[in-house]
Amino acid sequence: MSFDSPVGAGTAFGFLDHTVPSEQLYHPKLIVNDDGNTMVRAIKDELRRSERAYFSVAFIAPSALGLLKQDLLDFQGKVTIITSTYLDFNEPDMFRELLTLDNIEVLIHPGGAGGFHAKGYVFSQKEGLSAIVGSSNLTRYALTTNKEWNLRFSALPEGDITYQLRDAIQRQRDESTRLTPTWIDEYEKTRLPRVSPETIAADNNNEVFVDHVAPNSMQAEALDEIRKVRESGERRALVISATGTGKTILAALAAREIDPARMLFIVHREQILTKAMSQFQLVLGGQEIEFGRLVGAERQIDRRYIFAMEQTLSQPDTLASIPRDAFDLIIIDEVHRAGADGYGRIIDHFEPGFLLGLTATPERTDAFNIFELFDYNVPYEIRLQAALEADMLAPFDYYGVREYLTDEGETKDTTADLSKLVAPKRVQYILEMLRTYGFPRGVKGLMFCSGKDEAHELSQLFNEQEINGRKLRTVALTGESTEEQRDTAIRELEMGNLDYILTRDIFNEGIDIPTVNQVVMLRNTESSIIFTQQLGRGLRKAPGKDHLRVIDFIGNYKNNFLIPIALFGDSSLNPDTIKEKLIRAQTTGVIAGVSSVSFDKVSRDRVLNSLQGAKLDSMPNLKKSIRDLEYRLGHIPMLIDFARFHTVDPVVIAAKKKSYWNLLHHFGMVEVAPTAEEAAYISLLDSELLNGKRPHEMLLLKALLEQRSLSRTEFIGLLQDDECSSDEATVASVERILTLRFFVESEMKKYGPHPVMRIEGEQYILDDVFAQLFDQGGNFTTHVKDSIDTALFLARHDESWSGTLVVGHQYTRKDVCRLLNFESNQYSTLYGYKADSFSGTCPIFITHDKAADISATTQYEDSFESEATINWFTKSRTSLKSKRENDIANNLFPLHVFVKKSDVDGGDFFYLGEATARDAHDTHIVDDKGKDVPVVNMKLDLDHVVEPGLFGYLVDAGD
Repeated sequence: MSFDSPVGAGTAFGFLDHTVPSEQLYHPKLIVNDDGNTMVRAIKDELRRSERAYFSVAFIAPSALGLLKQDLLDFQGKVTIITSTYLDFNEPDMFRELLTLDNIEVLIHPGGAGGFHAKGYVFSQKEGLSAIVGSSNLTRYALTTNKEWNLRFSALPEGDITYQLRDAIQRQRDESTRLTPTWIDEYEKTRLPRVSPETIAADNNNEVFVDHVAPNSMQAEALDEIRKVRESGERRALVISATGTGKTILAALAAREIDPARMLFIVHREQILTKAMSQFQLVLGGQEIEFGRLVGAERQIDRRYIFAMEQTLSQPDTLASIPRDAFDLIIIDEVHRAGADGYGRIIDHFEPGFLLGLTATPERTDAFNIFELFDYNVPYEIRLQAALEADMLAPFDYYGVREYLTDEGETKDTTADLSKLVAPKRVQYILEMLRTYGFPRGVKGLMFCSGKDEAHELSQLFNEQEINGRKLRTVALTGESTEEQRDTAIRELEMGNLDYILTRDIFNEGIDIPTVNQVVMLRNTESSIIFTQQLGRGLRKAPGKDHLRVIDFIGNYKNNFLIPIALFGDSSLNPDTIKEKLIRAQTTGVIAGVSSVSFDKVSRDRVLNSLQGAKLDSMPNLKKSIRDLEYRLGHIPMLIDFARFHTVDPVVIAAKKKSYWNLLHHFGMVEVAPTAEEAAYISLLDSELLNGKRPHEMLLLKALLEQRSLSRTEFIGLLQDDECSSDEATVASVERILTLRFFVESEMKKYGPHPVMRIEGEQYILDDVFAQLFDQGGNFTTHVKDSIDTALFLARHDESWSGTLVVGHQYTRKDVCRLLNFESNQYSTLYGYKADSFSGTCPIFITHDKAADISATTQYEDSFESEATINWFTKSRTSLKSKRENDIANNLFPLHVFVKKSDVDGGDFFYLGEATARDAHDTHIVDDKGKDVPVVNMKLDLDHVVEPGLFGYLVDAGD
């Protein structure tokens, strides 16, 4: 049986015989919202490759529009959405938002006697039609995490199901009414609002019972760990808890459990003090007379529970009036400020039974060690990403949009004078982006500006404008604003009397406005910590708030790379890792639970260009990263610590000075540098084997350090027991690595003169010099063990424990030589491709966007025909008469395809998997002199379809 179209082959593969060759672009697939197989991903994938789309769904939530907003805006065709008023679920403002999308036609079906229950998505393509039919409405959780069943299938234009679906759509169209503003107004008047899972009161961090507040799961775990610290005799502890995760309630719960005779709670802002005091009263109960304030002229220091402002308490005369042992329990909020003089005086003065610190951001820029202050006791830590995944915060939809372009094509930046920042055309552009990406009504927004003058001027100009048919209402707050002005503005925002508060930086932390549902960033991202703080202003859950929208205006800034670092909580200092996460987010549609990250094409390219040009592994960055972890641990960290705490990529930090030991010596963190022999061994481990791409060498070295010798048979048995590949070629490759025979002459000099091991017959024997150095103990022993442990950790958790290439991961040419078991390291000459008779493999390296300055004979057009097929050219001056090219064309070697977007991406290539060559033929290209030069052209059919996010990154040239 033959199937001559991708749709036909995919249908046969799915319904008839799974051994039928197929690109698997159009095969039937059950979508169940599990392990990346989600509805949001499926819809995004179909929109990317379709020309027309039809959604027929009963329920649509604003949060689902937030998830798909950028995809709908980027879609070049038209989308028809047919929905209803069934059960009055759909919100009027959701309908208003649909009207802001110019390429979307919305029809309202009357439902009839049985109601309207449709849940179908139909997409038209050149090849035919695809549809997803099943159980998912257009809501955030139905698209991401709910246990759903949806079947995706495809059909050719003449297929009967194609006609059935088109007829069904036409019948619904004929029965429906077109959505208009007038229709929405009438619907709003008669609608009986329904409470849905996505609009239910979302402040569910704690359950409140009569006279009792019960801890949520996070708080219960934290309380248990705090108890263990106290029971061990420790008197200090630091809790790290992301903004919005209920750390004040946690502190109150801890106080309830400790039951102190007297307690002191310290804050730095009066608004925080007032709210904290009310939360403690809720948790602790008791009479109002037991709670006192120490703020300005208020000196209620005789109460059981005192809530004090740092500025008041730290005054020398105030401290002198309070005995050192006055409190059994002292709690300091936002304790990362403890390096300031005022906090220092307070902490030095008191001798409490227990000191508890609370912070969301313990990292400091002033070299103050907050961890040392709390004796390195961190009983509980939950950062932003984990809190989002645990559904403790409101999910967010982040939109990176390009900054305003002037008529001259220039982008405004934060160094521009005020007249450019508040130019009428820029103001109109900002309003258009707010209309496009924001909520149509009910906005409660914070807008972060690049300067206080810009904030004031923009606020005045915005207040003269309308958006979505309503007058815009804003106010500017800066450092000069009084506490009363701030409190008034916050109250007006919460009551719905203001749309936005514009500010510079005063709301980065220490402010609690749970109802904020929109954050707008009109300034350059100068710090990932500040970015996270500003994002966090909108992440608290609140009744009626189902998600946060973040609109970030991205200019041509060198530090745009800080944006993905903050969004993904990535501190690896590895641009390839961050790029991979960014690309994966575009594929999966969600990050950190059910939040999403989207960029328009211009902004995405700006971020990626900034990321590629960033010197993330600069010496200052590396030194700070080592110091930060040292502060956390209380000692100089080892490479395994960076891996376990998910901070700097150990490979990055070890590569800077050929080894981590050398780097520590360079920074003056260890006194003794490695000797020449020690440096050679350590450099081999840190430079070649640390990355965990294959664990085999480190497993053998670990065994040799324990036994000093090992037979080949025993090593193969060890690999099999550990479920690693143990074929002859891989074992021989490991032998060549550890005996240095794999390396080129210059590398052998660097890593020699002594190899790690020698081979006598079938016996592996640890090198005598290596063994002698290791047995002496000290730094060499420590760093060898550390390198082995770290490499095995990375192999287990981040790379491939089996030691094989992983589709979608990135590899250098040297990695490929090692993992494909080449006889020697040929990375310096491995350009284009190599049919390697020794290993019996053929890696093919493709740079998709060729540099403009390379010769014409290497400017051939390698290109993707689809996510499954590459149109590929061999090297110039070759033909099918050449044995090498003929062997490739006839698939005599496994073809392994590696691709990078451009040379700017460095030496790492994405592995696309194996491919099959077909349709090879001789052709020609034109050289620099205009003469025809022979070349072979063929198709490479990939065994694995390229993930949509990666495919878009590789082929999209941007704007």
